[in-house]
Amino acid sequence: MHSAGKPEWVVREDASVAVILALTLRQLIGIRSPEELPPLRGLATTPVGRRDEATQALLERQWREYWALTVEPQAHPATGPLDLVDGFETYAALPVEGFDELREQMTAHPEALDFARRVHERHSSEPIGRSGVSYRAYAGAIAQHEREVGRRAHSFELNVQVLPLSQRGVWWIGSLTIAVTDGLRSDVVAFDSAIHPIIAEIA
Repeated sequence: MHSAGKPEWVVREDASVAVILALTLRQLIGIRSPEELPPLRGLATTPVGRRDEATQALLERQWREYWALTVEPQAHPATGPLDLVDGFETYAALPVEGFDELREQMTAHPEALDFARRVHERHSSEPIGRSGVSYRAYAGAIAQHEREVGRRAHSFELNVQVLPLSQRGVWWIGSLTIAVTDGLRSDVVAFDSAIHPIIAEIA
């Protein structure tokens, strides 16, 4: 929301194909990070199997950097040139150097893109995927916060990824980005209660 001379806030809500793809690959490859974020529904988690700890640690490190580049690319610029990962169109890119192990694991799962697209399309077709609906949800929470603190909300930006996670809740996945379960997001009363602490923290 923008008003001349007044604090401004911007909330961008999405179910990004790139973010869903990264989480899909996380499960298919058997990545644990970030441990606090639950897995996606409707998708089996691949056991690590015979992978040794050194290889697992290397993949975890590479995936965490890929995740940061995907969730907040402006806040986490790559240290070197990026290259698109074969089979994922423009939705996945990795640094050219130092990511051969993760790239090999990712390209073994081309089906991940179809899953990510289906999730994205499902969100886009639902009422909560419409911009006017999402605007009203956050405007109400911000107005309540302003009444409680007795002042206008500070200017802020917030990115919200609506995801089919297996547990209901809200998680910070970046400095300006949260993930919210789709079921919680569609529950007006529960979502209002869940988003209020986030708004209080940043506004």
